[in-house]
Amino acid sequence: MPAIELITYIHSDLETCFDLSRSIDLHKVSTAATNETAVDGVTSGLIGAGEFVTWQAVHFGIRQRLSSKITAYNRPGHFRDEQLKGAFKSIVHDHYFEWKDGMVQMKDVFIFQSPFGFAGRLFERLILTRYMTKLLTERNRIIKEYAESAKGKALLQQKNLR
Repeated sequence: MPAIELITYIHSDLETCFDLSRSIDLHKVSTAATNETAVDGVTSGLIGAGEFVTWQAVHFGIRQRLSSKITAYNRPGHFRDEQLKGAFKSIVHDHYFEWKDGMVQMKDVFIFQSPFGFAGRLFERLILTRYMTKLLTERNRIIKEYAESAKGKALLQQKNLR
């Protein structure tokens, strides 16, 4: 199973970074290129422990749905979301937040597996790992941009989320 690990350093506080990372609204901003929309479960605001969201998006020209659930939650240090239903055989995405050298270290560990045996593993290696890394990198760029500016606190306060 491929594992993608990304580390992003953010000049903000742990709570803001943690909350922006679980913001459905900010996720929509970061995935505008694939037209991701929350269609079931928590569809706006912050997703929390034990809650789920179903996303609809277009990837590789195909409209898809993916449902994930928050299966571990320890604010503001860690949460995990796992695929319940979707095109993947499995997805486990851990989000870690730690104060390091005067800033927040946000670490993503994204482990996934494609269906379809050998063909799926080949697709992972040739295309999917790079594609998912690009999506996650853009997501982290947006989280950083919002967390380091007034946009992040405004987004969180807009819906009385804090």
